[in-house]
Amino acid sequence: MGIKSVTAFFLVVSMCGGPLRALGTTANIKHIAMGRCFDYITLVNPSVWYDCEEIWRAFEEAVVGQASCDVAAEQYRRMFQAMPQTWACDRFLFWSKTKRLIQDYTAVARHFRTLEDTLVGFMFNDLVWCGRQEDADFDFRSCPKWSACLNHPVHSLWRQASKNFAELACGNITVLLNGSIESAFNRNSMFGSVELDNLNPRRVNFVNIKVVTNVEGPFVESCSEGSVADLIRILQSRGFRWTCSDNDQILMTLQCLRKPEHPSCRPCADSLSAGRSAVRLADFGAAKTNAVSEK
Repeated sequence: MGIKSVTAFFLVVSMCGGPLRALGTTANIKHIAMGRCFDYITLVNPSVWYDCEEIWRAFEEAVVGQASCDVAAEQYRRMFQAMPQTWACDRFLFWSKTKRLIQDYTAVARHFRTLEDTLVGFMFNDLVWCGRQEDADFDFRSCPKWSACLNHPVHSLWRQASKNFAELACGNITVLLNGSIESAFNRNSMFGSVELDNLNPRRVNFVNIKVVTNVEGPFVESCSEGSVADLIRILQSRGFRWTCSDNDQILMTLQCLRKPEHPSCRPCADSLSAGRSAVRLADFGAAKTNAVSEK
């Protein structure tokens, strides 16, 4: 990228994205990340053991003393070497623009594992960090936004973590996309730009795409139209087998639990009410039978 191109890039970002600087490193980041690490190895996944102190030292080494826009993904190599991880096949779940729904979904479909379920995801999810050149600490006053530079320290970590997660994927994997937005499959997203390119068709049997719209709409994309069709074409060109479903019933039910009053949720609410009524009738019948037998 030439000097003129770089200048144009930052000019566009500054005009379209607002200020290039945001809030600084998350306060008490070391205590938060270390606490999460110890929680992970003692409560979340006690079958594995990691040296949390060593992981933190490698993380600091990658960020502290570096310019806030000069931390490449490769600089986290020693940290990732200190936290190797594998998952059983058929459990990998990828997502894009469906963060809140994915949390509900994995709470119900507990066999799925997302990037946030790995140790690095658990430790650093929703945290912000950056350093300053020739400074022995994090910058707690101001960090650049992700869009401000190519080697943002937060973006670089997630880019490498996403690459590692995708390379491990095997068996039947699932991809959850938001059908209520344009470009449900976005080539510039972490899934579109990193994870998709690192899936191995020799390890992955099926890519199961689930497109879900918000209960209130809008209904923008589906398996047969919009950017999802582009994703399917890419998968086919690379030799992946795939399936695609619109508005998976479990995903729609989870949304209706948050908005039961919405008109589109009435059939779901009626079926749930009918189910509860059936349970009550069954309980009543069992109680009546017991009462007769006791006589």
